[in-house]
Amino acid sequence: MRSDGELVVAAGFASLTGPRADNQDFGGVHLGTALERARHGIVAALADGVSGGKAGRVAAELAVRALVEGFYAMPDTLGAARAMQAALAAYNRWLYAQGRGDGMQNSATTLTALALRGRRAHLVHVGDSRAWRFSAGRLTCLTTDHVRPEPDLRHVLIRALGIEPELRLDHGDVELAEHDRLLLTSDGVHGALSPVKIAAILGENASAEATAQRLAEAAIEAGSRDNATALVLDMVRLPAPDHDGILAGLSDLPFVDPPRPGESIDGFRAEAVLSEGRHAVLLKAIDGEDGSRVVIKFPRREVLTDRALRLAFAREMLLAQRISSPFVLAAHPVRPDRQTALYGVQPFLEGETMAQRLERGRPSLGTALDAAIKLTRAVAALHRLDVVHRDLKPDNAILTSDGGLKLIDLGVARLPRIEDFRVDEIPGTPGFMAPEQFEGNAGDALTDQFALGVTLYRWFTGQWPYGEQEAFQRPRFGRPAPPSRHRPEIPSWLDDAILTAIQPERDARFDDVIGLLRALEGGGSLEGGSRRNLPLIERDPVRFWQALCALLAAGLLAALVLR
Repeated sequence: MRSDGELVVAAGFASLTGPRADNQDFGGVHLGTALERARHGIVAALADGVSGGKAGRVAAELAVRALVEGFYAMPDTLGAARAMQAALAAYNRWLYAQGRGDGMQNSATTLTALALRGRRAHLVHVGDSRAWRFSAGRLTCLTTDHVRPEPDLRHVLIRALGIEPELRLDHGDVELAEHDRLLLTSDGVHGALSPVKIAAILGENASAEATAQRLAEAAIEAGSRDNATALVLDMVRLPAPDHDGILAGLSDLPFVDPPRPGESIDGFRAEAVLSEGRHAVLLKAIDGEDGSRVVIKFPRREVLTDRALRLAFAREMLLAQRISSPFVLAAHPVRPDRQTALYGVQPFLEGETMAQRLERGRPSLGTALDAAIKLTRAVAALHRLDVVHRDLKPDNAILTSDGGLKLIDLGVARLPRIEDFRVDEIPGTPGFMAPEQFEGNAGDALTDQFALGVTLYRWFTGQWPYGEQEAFQRPRFGRPAPPSRHRPEIPSWLDDAILTAIQPERDARFDDVIGLLRALEGGGSLEGGSRRNLPLIERDPVRFWQALCALLAAGLLAALVLR
């Protein structure tokens, strides 16, 4: 999980007068200090004055300045949308009163503004200026013009700052992605340039400043009869995804039945059902936008509550985006404006799970050790960020066809400082759960280590260290047989590493999975390595106690005879 970081934006602005005598447009961007960006965000606004003379320009400039100054004066707890509304409502009342007098008679202005906070852009809009988003080669208009509907009266505003005593603003917000471009334009630009032409200029990927200038110049060249103003914002770097933000984005998505093979949802065409588990249905699908093969995960509502399912999906999406490890499955990005239902999308991996591989027989020691090291590195990547997987098992590790390994199913992971599931909703697989989990432990790094140790025991031997458990059973944690009992070629150092990880007593395990990783990576050769002679009590406890009882019986008999 990379550092939270901060919002980094590149801004460009250009405004050309065109055939008019005066330029009535005004725009600005306030990038702010690091503290201002963290608390409030970044504000960008564009206004187009609509009064004759200099009054229109004054109204537009004062609108932008009032917004910026008022926005940063509001408490950051108010929220971006309410802060912009409050600042502009006060200015609108003043401008309306001024418009009734002699100084700024009948003056008004359009205004379209964005407040960028975290990974979201909050929008306010009134008039016929426009806001656009250019993402992944697609241009989307984010606003609706407030003009008369008649074709020959579309230049007549029906809503703007200063027209009415009570301000009516359109509000909206969008989830951002790195490399998105946001654009504000006056009607002098979008009235002369088609969306196709605007998208083509944005797609040239010049700097923000050069792009804004290119848009304004292209509008004038295309015959614009108004001032041409463009403001471009490039999302250079965004803060890391936030759990609450992801959960909020999922809260409005409805539960739906998975599509059947051949059917589509949001441009994903289902090809086949991969699995139907207790908590989710997995479908193999094709992304119609880029042609890639993906896996779509739809929740099943029979077992967990709606709240628990949304929590699980939010966690999986968050971790898949934020954890940087070649051994943890990443997410397949889906634009928020594309997704209409609750599901998750991941890249499709060619390969099989560890559990499926075991069904075909145990792998060679060399192959098994290589996969064990990769899986332990995946768990270490989680633990380094205080994330606990809580459902480690062979079914949740995919061996890819290119020789790699991916840890999957992060939906029940425990995250630091994030709302957790209720105790009765924390899934776990009996047989992989540590003793303390049956006493109420919700899962931590040491219980993950235990589950990883059981997974490795199964991986190398095909057997269970404490016996296979049913969901209704509570296992008896005795003294497990060393893995070499089931597979004699396993060297003693590997025996010791796995047995340490699955000790029933927490204090007897490795301090962390890094200790287990060091043992696996530095244990020694698998071929012809020296092996310590295990005592009989470890090799065969039953024979040990039988022999001891026989010796005690013989001793007792001898004592009776001699007496």
